[in-house]
Amino acid sequence: MIPTLALVGRPNVGKSTLFNRLTRSRDALVADIPGLTRDRHFGRGHSAGRDFLVVDTGGLEPGARAGIFHEMARQTLQAVAEADAVLLLVDARAGLTPEDREIAAQLRKSGHPLWLVVNKTEGMARGMANAEFHELGLGEPLAVSAAHGSGVQELMELVLAGFPPDESITQSESGPRIAVVGRPNVGKSTLVNALLGEERVIAFDQPGTTRDSIEIPFERNGRSYTLIDTAGLRRRGKVDEAVEKFSVIKTLQAINDANVVVLVLDARQEIADQDAHIASHILEAGRALVVAVNKWDAADTERREMIKREIERKLAFLSFARFHYLSALTGKGVKDLLASVDACYAAAMAKMPTPKLTRALIQATTRQPPPRSGLFRPKLRYAHQGGMNPPTIVIHGTQLDHLSDSYRRYLERVFAETFQLRGTPLRLQFRMGHNPYAKRK
Repeated sequence: MIPTLALVGRPNVGKSTLFNRLTRSRDALVADIPGLTRDRHFGRGHSAGRDFLVVDTGGLEPGARAGIFHEMARQTLQAVAEADAVLLLVDARAGLTPEDREIAAQLRKSGHPLWLVVNKTEGMARGMANAEFHELGLGEPLAVSAAHGSGVQELMELVLAGFPPDESITQSESGPRIAVVGRPNVGKSTLVNALLGEERVIAFDQPGTTRDSIEIPFERNGRSYTLIDTAGLRRRGKVDEAVEKFSVIKTLQAINDANVVVLVLDARQEIADQDAHIASHILEAGRALVVAVNKWDAADTERREMIKREIERKLAFLSFARFHYLSALTGKGVKDLLASVDACYAAAMAKMPTPKLTRALIQATTRQPPPRSGLFRPKLRYAHQGGMNPPTIVIHGTQLDHLSDSYRRYLERVFAETFQLRGTPLRLQFRMGHNPYAKRK
């Protein structure tokens, strides 16, 4: 499981700025206004050679007893309880405050690894910026500037060094791991019960019945599987209860820990932005994907045609996935779904020999050479496999940083067709050799 890091501190110390820096996004609003962040933001980051989840929390006001700041504090403490490590941010320019002391004392009780991050240190000597924060007794304060990025890489190397290294997901004794995800009340638990052949999890016609990720091992036709039933992911503005916000991390972790993800849609409802948002999480994690359009028996002919058009329009980026139209309640189409899960798993774990990869690359570049970039044309020399789940192909050559996006997509299609990788995303990595004449005039 990838580590989860919670960013905690009083209002306006730069938590959202650091969140955006770590996730390489602008998902968190940033302004010089205390208390701007009230809800929790979840994002995926990559640093020091590994992935992690990061949680941006609202400003923690220890003295708040009621109102919005009390609710923000309650949410923050729940994020701390769920996290694997906590980063306490303080403001170097404001100096050590009584609120910082109270928050530090409160976080010590969590028992989680705790890192003291001194933010807004741009233009300041590191020793001067850190000096007074030693008083908190949380070890060596780490000076960073989230706005400028200085010190952030060193910070993440220290934080992530305490966790075991990433291990590529392979088939274990429990067999393929299948995460069932989707919006609330689309029939995830009913589908899990249909796959198991028994009423193993509660299925009820009320959104939010499932609150945590539940792992269930089972066997079918002599093969072992592990099903993961997850809580429904709502739009951020619709997540009101603290326990539902608490379960979002669990669902994102379930996606990352799965070999294959089953995205469940409701044929009676239109494809919402939240469906596309969940799908993007799956794609970003690089997991094999099966899309199950549930409650197909409850849709008339006109509705069925409409939902297929919506899928083509709103989920076009999932063209690699396998789609099934089924009814979890009656069991119709469920058997075919599991067959697709097996096929997707096989594609995600495919082994691609270097000679065959290089031949496919040469044939692709011969059939359609990469377009010139200025005076030079990129040269693709050979390829080898760099990983599984998702399948990763490493291509070596020269001038590869000038390859167009359209040509990269062309190469992805060629490799996917050559190795029959339907049902899983494919990642290409490009590496260029060192040019010994680069520094000569």
